Order: sequence, then C-alpha cells, then structure tokens
Amino acid sequence: QVQLVESGGGLVQAGGSLRLSCVASGRTFSSRSIGWFRQAPGKEREFLATISWTGDTTYYADSVKGRFTISRDNVKNTVYLQMNSLKPEDTAVYYCARSIGGALSSYPGEYNYWGQGTQVTVSS
Repeated sequence: QVQLVESGGGLVQAGGSLRLSCVASGRTFSSRSIGWFRQAPGKEREFLATISWTGDTTYYADSVKGRFTISRDNVKNTVYLQMNSLKPEDTAVYYCARSIGGALSSYPGEYNYWGQGTQVTVSS
C-alpha cells in the first residue's frame, strides 16, 4: 500500500508562486512515475505534469509548460511541483498520483494511488 500526502497549497496573488510537495509512505514510489493533476469545481480532473522514477524525464500539459516544474527526491520519497506566474484560472485542488507502471502518462486511469489533494487559490 502507498499513501501520498500533498502539502504546500494556499492563497496567493496572481503572478505569485507556490511549491507543492507530495510525500509517499508505505511502499514507496521508486520505479514508478508520479503525476500531478488538478480539479476545479465542475470540471474534469486535468493532467499537469509527470516525472519518471529516475527524474530524468518529464512531460507537461501545454497549459502549464514554462510555468510549472516537476522534480523528485527519491531519498526523501518526495515529488515537488514548483508553480510560478500563477493565474486565477490555476485555482483548483491539486493531486499527486503514482502510476500503475513506469511509463509517463497524462491519463488519470494510468494512476492507481492518489493523495487527498491540496487547495490552491489564486486571487486576481
């Protein structure tokens, strides 16, 4: 069993930055890719970024490319999402998830463990 816990969310003004953390416990996520997703009220869960288990390959959604950076520290069992130049439309609950396999994927169905989410609110 894997438990994922996100933290680092909060209220920030447009143009500001936040860094989210996703800490794993139990059976860790080594050898699995990790993804970040978000979900705003009334909207589908949206893929943001994913990183390979070695950390040397990443993939981003066009909506966040150039503004968000995903990274990981397998010693600390932690994956980060650095978010810069935040916009009001980035307001959502942000989730991290562990992939079923090792391949990078933007599909939520390819992930089998999810955290409880952390709220990010960007004011205009």
